[in-house]
Amino acid sequence: MKILLNYPVLLQHVEFHYTPKHASWLNVAEIEINVIDMEYTGRRFEDFRSLEDEVSAWTGKRNRDRKKIKWKFDRAKADKKLSKYYTE
Repeated sequence: MKILLNYPVLLQHVEFHYTPKHASWLNVAEIEINVIDMEYTGRRFEDFRSLEDEVSAWTGKRNRDRKKIKWKFDRAKADKKLSKYYTE
């Protein structure tokens, strides 16, 4: 019970992350990885540090520009595409 009494101290070490309500966070990660891959396709980096620096700069710019993912797969499209898997 001692740990529970110290919850304000524990909360200082907790970091919350937003996850989409209607989509998997993994989908978001895959989309972001694909975007960076498309922008860097064909490029080679001298070393791992160069890659880290580029990815860090790219991430900072995407965050500053408040880039968002535009979902195009809505409920109606999902019903149409997946209706053959629905059971009655």
